Amino acid sequence: MKSVQSKRLLIVATTITLYLTAACADSNNGDVVDSGTAPQVEPSTTLAVSTAAITTTTQSEATEAGNQSGSTPLPTTAGHSSPTPNAARPSNDAPEAAQPPMTSVELAGREIQLPEGLTISVFAEDLGEPRFMAFDDEGVLYVADRSGGRIVRLPDENGDGVADSAFAVLHNLNNPHSLAFQDGYLYVAETNQVVRTRDADSDGTLDAPEPIIENLPTGGHWSRTIAFGPDGMLYLSVGSSCNVCEEEEELRATISRYNPDGTGGEIIATGLRNAVGLAFSPSGDLYSTNNGRDMLGDDLPPENIYRIEAGVDYGWPRCHSGDIVDPEFGSEGACDGVGQPVVKLQAHSAPLGLTFASGDLLAPYEGDMLVAFHGSWNRTEPTGYKVVRVLFEDGQPTGESVDFITGWLTDDGEFWGRPVDVLVAPDGSLLISDDASGRIYRVSGS
Repeated sequence: MKSVQSKRLLIVATTITLYLTAACADSNNGDVVDSGTAPQVEPSTTLAVSTAAITTTTQSEATEAGNQSGSTPLPTTAGHSSPTPNAARPSNDAPEAAQPPMTSVELAGREIQLPEGLTISVFAEDLGEPRFMAFDDEGVLYVADRSGGRIVRLPDENGDGVADSAFAVLHNLNNPHSLAFQDGYLYVAETNQVVRTRDADSDGTLDAPEPIIENLPTGGHWSRTIAFGPDGMLYLSVGSSCNVCEEEEELRATISRYNPDGTGGEIIATGLRNAVGLAFSPSGDLYSTNNGRDMLGDDLPPENIYRIEAGVDYGWPRCHSGDIVDPEFGSEGACDGVGQPVVKLQAHSAPLGLTFASGDLLAPYEGDMLVAFHGSWNRTEPTGYKVVRVLFEDGQPTGESVDFITGWLTDDGEFWGRPVDVLVAPDGSLLISDDASGRIYRVSGS
């Protein structure tokens, strides 16, 4: 397959909205590493900007358009605009009524706090460094184990809430972080490429992985995240090479999209230091986590959730959180015209994976966003190490958030777990991966 760097990539200006969460990432939380195992490719393209209007399409219309032009319009949601009036509200500034009564339960010999009516248990353990998770068409859970360089299958055939086994279906991967299932294929994002595989002959064994997006820039922020949109397109985030700098490789600090076979690559959003998590809302909007810069103190810049319009520059490295001029790379007017956050969260919390509450178990929080906070590494008083709930009303974020599950950070500032991803299971339970303890937890009814 051709390298994405060898293609002409377009920034597509449209009314589509996507959401991104800003977090501070670092070598300690596992989001910055120089893997050094993939070839570096010099930038070979110049970005072009298209101002053509793109309207909402059905998937069948998008597929037809893609067959004709090699790319498809982004899904869109009407009524969004940027900036958003409630963008400046800090985390945990929600109405008191939004915080449900909490209870403590024992988990792995420790105390965890979560809403009354819920409990938490270990679904699987000894998984190395479990990162992002996905379910296949049969409802079986898979997880990317970064340290083991593998994808692990975790069936629960008897439905007792504990994985029956942990079987590696793919090995020898380069820092795998995320995965997705689409049209019979398993897609995996390694730090240097995206591959896909399937069991073409139905013999129970996956075929050798096929690289479809190659020569991704390596080093710096290592995680690569993929997600399929309602338009059937593959979305990919690539973080920056540094804390703050001027990048030379155009895929750095961006989100791009592709046809399912890896062709037709287009950059759709820039200025995103490290967009770690990607998830589409029930209405078709894309949300993500984007790690903000370090070394500006304990409380700057705040972590953010962004409403992203394709074709918009979100400011990094010159501007952070929509209104903070970078002391090294910014100047007067540096934040003019940049995409604005819709929610501001505690600095250095490192929010990573996210999902939307749904189903009977999470009915009281239906439509709200759940975000895994991986936790800080360089803050005087540690923060994060929990799952938070971002409040939505009528399908829109209110700018407020509350703690949902806490306890991985102890009162003396030590942590024993680091949530990475959150995922609602087909049975309605909530799964949480933890790459510090090597576990996946399951939240169910008490």
